[in-house]
Amino acid sequence: MKDVEKRYDVAADGMDVVVKNVDHFDPDLVFDCGQTFRFSKDAGGVWRGVAMARSLAVTREGNDLRIFDCDEKTFYDVWYDYLGLALDYDAVGASFPTDDLHLAEAAKIGSGIRILRQDRWEALCSFIISQNNNIPRISMLVERLCNSYGKEFSDGKEKYHAFPTPEELADVGEADYARMGMGYRASYLVDAVGRVLRGETVLEDIDGMTTAEATDYLKKIKGVGTKVASCALLFGFSKYDAFPVDVWVRRIIEKYYPDTVGHPDFGKYAGIAQQYLFYYERYISDHR
Repeated sequence: MKDVEKRYDVAADGMDVVVKNVDHFDPDLVFDCGQTFRFSKDAGGVWRGVAMARSLAVTREGNDLRIFDCDEKTFYDVWYDYLGLALDYDAVGASFPTDDLHLAEAAKIGSGIRILRQDRWEALCSFIISQNNNIPRISMLVERLCNSYGKEFSDGKEKYHAFPTPEELADVGEADYARMGMGYRASYLVDAVGRVLRGETVLEDIDGMTTAEATDYLKKIKGVGTKVASCALLFGFSKYDAFPVDVWVRRIIEKYYPDTVGHPDFGKYAGIAQQYLFYYERYISDHR
């Protein structure tokens, strides 16, 4: 079992694990905010998907999280990190500028959002695929890629496919990606795979880089611009100061921070501030 800071009480309940009094984690917000593309909610309100070459099923029960078909060792070895549970979100909120009333309200409304710590290779490829796409189509394309080239595994009930490794994609060409519907992104995926396999892009090296350095590093991959690099860094590398700017976020900045060049200085958790503002503006403000 990993040696981690155990911030929550964990109890076995039959074949499941119940994580007690989990703050700042609403599965409806976490899995449906555009940071991951392999999860969906079933009729019983359980979010099910594939991550880290395993199946995951999770729901919230009052103040607790229930992770189905999981033991305590697997929770701490795999899901504690993946679900981002090590980060203290009260400290995150306390780090934001105290005079920013827009962000304060957004953080309150979006307090169930938590940044996952995804597999870095999967995050990079997924956001390459995400360019000029909507979430349902991104999910469909990612699933096609996994089903075509990812390793099959079973949880004893269902069969799944893991996200394919660079080695598993080594012989996949542009035409193969194009047949899946990747369009112009096909050449981007080929270049990403090639660079990783040749050692020109070493994803592990990013841990020692600043976010600015890491952004420039990822932008050497064909088709990876600042937005894609920022998404990959925020959701796959835990670079919490990465601040992806798309059309929605640009509108938010223009609306609430019109005198800002680039984006406001939200500090070392700027990416989490971005998620709060994005959720607030798109899903809350328009319906008031």
